[in-house]
Amino acid sequence: MEQITDFFQYIMNSEEIIQTGGLIAIVLIVYIENGLFFGFFLPGDYLLFLSGVFCGLGLLKVNIYLLLMAIFAAAVLGSYTGYLSGYFFGEALENKKENLFFKKKHIKRTKKYFEKYGSRTLIIARFLPVIRTFAPILAGLVKMKLVNFSIYNIVGGGLWVGILVIGGYYLGDRFPWIINYVHWIIIFFLAITTFTVLKGYFSAKQEIENEL
Repeated sequence: MEQITDFFQYIMNSEEIIQTGGLIAIVLIVYIENGLFFGFFLPGDYLLFLSGVFCGLGLLKVNIYLLLMAIFAAAVLGSYTGYLSGYFFGEALENKKENLFFKKKHIKRTKKYFEKYGSRTLIIARFLPVIRTFAPILAGLVKMKLVNFSIYNIVGGGLWVGILVIGGYYLGDRFPWIINYVHWIIIFFLAITTFTVLKGYFSAKQEIENEL
């Protein structure tokens, strides 16, 4: 049990992941968080930002262009994995019997949401924890066209990776003392993303319920 606890503490610690796992660990976590439903809790935003900071400081021995391309590929491929899983296995979810934890009205609300906001959702969702993981799966579930999904997947992935990694790299390169404030950066990201997710969730829920 203690080993399991230690493992989860490790994967939630972006600073330790970068220092011990390097590029491989970063890419793997980004891939899982962007397309596999059980990866929704992984630290995507501040992992990207801190990887840029560490690269700028020289603590992560990877060329910035390689870092950008590797993370971008992981984000895009991860979302394709989520889309395909939703596309091919979504019917099994729709036919699932209702129970305490599963209600078909949630599927209906999801379809309504993607019918109205689908394309834009895939870009905005990149910057929203949890939603970032499930948006590609739900896009596949509602059978969004692959061409449309691909466009917004690539654009959204590019913006997400570019803004966070390049922003972190710039700060790490120009302001090396930022390493002393890593924990405050993580707290800042957590506060902002938590607020955004909760606000977006309740706003979308209210709008969808008004339409039903």
